[in-house]
Amino acid sequence: MFELIHTVIGFFTKGGLFMWPLLACSIVSVTTMILRGLALREKNVMPLLIQSEIERLVPGASAERLARIVAHDNSSLARITRVALQHLRAPRSENVEVVQTRARHEMVRLEKGLIVLEVIIGIAPLLGLIGAVSGLVHVFSHLGLSTGASDTRQIALGIAEALNATVFGLSIAVPTLIGFSYFSRKVEAMSVEMETLVVELLNKCYYGRSSREFLPVKPTSPAPLPIPAPVA
Repeated sequence: MFELIHTVIGFFTKGGLFMWPLLACSIVSVTTMILRGLALREKNVMPLLIQSEIERLVPGASAERLARIVAHDNSSLARITRVALQHLRAPRSENVEVVQTRARHEMVRLEKGLIVLEVIIGIAPLLGLIGAVSGLVHVFSHLGLSTGASDTRQIALGIAEALNATVFGLSIAVPTLIGFSYFSRKVEAMSVEMETLVVELLNKCYYGRSSREFLPVKPTSPAPLPIPAPVA
């Protein structure tokens, strides 16, 4: 155990100055993935109770029970459902626009933090490459000042050590890319499922309601007055 810890510390210290920003990137990446994993759990985004209530709702029936369920729920599906239920008196087209606006807002909330992972995917390999180049510059700057097989061996070891930053940068970027791809696909799948549920809810709530119900009543023009016949 102590030998492993010593090896890790040696690997880190030999990587040069750029190992410190890479270490910060690794900490941020791990923290972000843990927080996104907790926030994107299905019970926090799409509670099973709300899903089953939407599926249980009879077309044309009252959604009062569903309204009570989502009233005190803070999930994304509950917030979108509340908006849909609050605008049932409006025409269906207006309700759909309001729901779509709210859904876009919820998508932004669900994707929160993914931009951090995307940035780390880009900068971690670059920081590793800069560290490797910096190490190679340092090694080759002393190349003409040393002679002998032992010194050549030290230079070779220095080159290998200069590549530690590149290895560390790639080892950060690869897991971060996996996490970013996984969470992106998960958010996309959840958004499709929520859209399907909300469309089903609107279809049931507006079932049997004629479009004329929402059209403004046009005033009827008064009947023309009879023209009196000319007196003979």
